[in-house]
Amino acid sequence: MANKRLKRQLLLRKLFNKRRLVILNEDTFEETFSLKLNLMNVFVVASVGAILIIFVTTYIIAFTPLREYIPGYASTKLKQEALEMAIKSDSLEKSVKINNAYIASIKKVLTGDLEYAKLNKDSIKALDVSEIDASGLTPTEKEKELREQVIKEDKYNVFETSKPKVSFVLFPPAQGSILQKYNVGNKHLAVTIALTNNTPIKAVAAGTIIFSDWTPSSGYVVIVRHKDDILSVYKNAASVTKKQGNTVKSGEVIALAGNANTLQNSGATLHFELWKDGFPIDPTQFINFN
Repeated sequence: MANKRLKRQLLLRKLFNKRRLVILNEDTFEETFSLKLNLMNVFVVASVGAILIIFVTTYIIAFTPLREYIPGYASTKLKQEALEMAIKSDSLEKSVKINNAYIASIKKVLTGDLEYAKLNKDSIKALDVSEIDASGLTPTEKEKELREQVIKEDKYNVFETSKPKVSFVLFPPAQGSILQKYNVGNKHLAVTIALTNNTPIKAVAAGTIIFSDWTPSSGYVVIVRHKDDILSVYKNAASVTKKQGNTVKSGEVIALAGNANTLQNSGATLHFELWKDGFPIDPTQFINFN
């Protein structure tokens, strides 16, 4: 015990013994600087300095842009730009897929080589058959009371007006006799109507013209895009009155009937097609041409 106590006292003396740091001029041995210190002061100053260096370094790495200059750390701006580019590329990829599908549908309209789409006569839209989970559809007592209240109000409401079952009405592009009907078996995906020369051909509904030009096989062709992704196609026209990109209203003249097809010598006819989501539709289901 005595030896340990002596060793501890010697260590404390060494730590607290006063020493002097002297800087001398090498040529004249003149004292230029001196500093009184001991080992404990040196240890404390070194420890505090190390802690400050660690704190400053941590702060720079965590909260300042200077960490970008440290090897292994990426730039915050670069990360943000990479994220934005990833989002833009994803959006661009989706847009390209949509445009490719749209261009493919236009090609199908012009070639007419595809299968028949089964549609409901009472609706312009294709039937979407899906199984409905009946669980959780049982009405509550409040819903039953509300239904009874609504039934009573409707029963004695004199001013109630009926609403149409369809929200999209198509008008005939021209009045004339049907020379050839829509026939999927013969791949005739249109209705051919006999017209006189210079008969106005009208848009069946409001929309935007996405194609208006002359083709070798079908003369002047006009394609109008309507709402709900419906396309109306007018072929074998003698001339057009609207250009690609124009918007038209229902019944607005878009072309004139005639025979501008040099490959055929038939009279003035209108080759009218109706498409929905890339599938042909029988126009006589929705339009009366007579």
